[in-house]
Amino acid sequence: MFGKMMHQSLLISNLIEHAARYHADTTIISREVTGQITTTNWHEVQQNSKRLAHALKTFHLDLGDRLATIAWNNHRHLESWYAISGSGYVCHTINPRLFPEQLIFIINDAQDKVIFFDSTFLPLITAIQDKVPTVEKFICYGSPDEKVLAVLPNVIFYDELILNQSTDFNWPQLSEETPSSLCYTSGTTGNPKGVLYSHRSTLLHSMAIALPDSLNLSANDTVMPVVPMFHVNAWGVPYAAAMVGSSVVLPGPNLDGDSLVSLIDDYKVTVALGVPTIWQGLLATAKKRGTTLASMNRNVVGGAACPPSIIRDFKDNYACDTIHAWGMSETSPLGTVNQPKAKHASLSAEEFEQLRLTQGRPPFGVELRIVDAENNHAPLAHDGRTQGNLQIRGPWIVDHYFNQEKSAVTFDGWFDTGDIATLNADGYMTICDRAKDLIKSGGEWISSVEIENIAVGHPEIRMAAAIAARHPKWDERPILIAVKQENSTLTEEEARAYFENKLARWQIPDAVIFVDALPINGTGKIVKAELRTLFADALLPSEVI
Repeated sequence: MFGKMMHQSLLISNLIEHAARYHADTTIISREVTGQITTTNWHEVQQNSKRLAHALKTFHLDLGDRLATIAWNNHRHLESWYAISGSGYVCHTINPRLFPEQLIFIINDAQDKVIFFDSTFLPLITAIQDKVPTVEKFICYGSPDEKVLAVLPNVIFYDELILNQSTDFNWPQLSEETPSSLCYTSGTTGNPKGVLYSHRSTLLHSMAIALPDSLNLSANDTVMPVVPMFHVNAWGVPYAAAMVGSSVVLPGPNLDGDSLVSLIDDYKVTVALGVPTIWQGLLATAKKRGTTLASMNRNVVGGAACPPSIIRDFKDNYACDTIHAWGMSETSPLGTVNQPKAKHASLSAEEFEQLRLTQGRPPFGVELRIVDAENNHAPLAHDGRTQGNLQIRGPWIVDHYFNQEKSAVTFDGWFDTGDIATLNADGYMTICDRAKDLIKSGGEWISSVEIENIAVGHPEIRMAAAIAARHPKWDERPILIAVKQENSTLTEEEARAYFENKLARWQIPDAVIFVDALPINGTGKIVKAELRTLFADALLPSEVI
């Protein structure tokens, strides 16, 4: 016997139809690659997505074909998301800052049939076009451009493609298990791996991130995803915003502090989302300009552990609540969000701050556990102290990587994240480090995250990364690679002294090396692999090297 309720598949096309029906005039602000600001709304986004859907039918594509996008956060990119997935194809967002070899591998592995791109990525397209044989069409977002046409004669221009198309389009009624989008991991070890999301997993994930105990999104919000749409689908925000009817500010290619502060103040952004490096630049600009960021009541930090100094700065100087979140491509990405419980109202200010520094607890649908990797993956205590390998399962967690037959999960159905973490009885999770970033000195583990959080709390350090350097006695010792604030005179001795009484003496970095800039990948994360290549022998005597 079955329940006597209506059945409707959970489809991405339902999101854009809902937004257009009940939030038609809610604004979408978009900065284009030209710098121009475009104002549209959910109704117009839906209409253009239907125009594009009509155009795609003329390409004679098959259900499940992959259509790639290489673009910034803007309204055309958003329209094509809904058109591609809603039509039964797979929207494959590509990170343009990967190595060319990885880009070629990704496109060929996905067997993309079409590539949509912003004109700023024209050099990339021309460099790889002869090495991606499955791609049949290149579509440039925007109006006809002679410079693009001169080097890519067969290019199709987006505005022309949809210009005379009808908005009378009925979205196909797909199975909710139909694949909807594809993202590849960063590929720091070996080739990138594809994570293929379904309509069902995307809808459930959208509901989860909109919940009050999650990102608390609503029709009263103006949301600015600074995190790129090619980074795990901008953490799912473009979907959740349509679900709840939020206004959206899409910042385009300019993610510098000055551009973001202007967008926040001009368009009354209430919540913004990005990685820690974004917030460091934004805070520096806000201080210089004397703005209070009055409209923004919360910001979401993910992608890397958020330094305590950033959380304090937003709270103390801008009355903005910083929400720690954690996830990865394989988790769609939401795994945990740091929202307090009612009982935490009685905590002291210091205790509450410590709670807010954790990565938070899982929403409904996600389960976490930590296991002992050296003891047959035996489950470990959720006591807030015991460290173990973090594993996760749930309806929006990867099961198999795209084009790979081998399961991505353990024998008992959990995905091993590669993080080392603790869990307490309430499910609050604290990332101690990536397993590959832990520093093992004389047989004892040292957390690079803890060193970095302390370092960026120094008023004269702008960015920092802790890595393991080879050592003739201790095997590995921590060193800190740091970028000073402008006009800083900080010395290495002063920087090392700052760690006194904040870390055990044996955990203090053996050296602090100042550089002009740290390597940053396309999603705003520091690329420690490059730093390890450059500085792994920094503590060895020259005759050893």
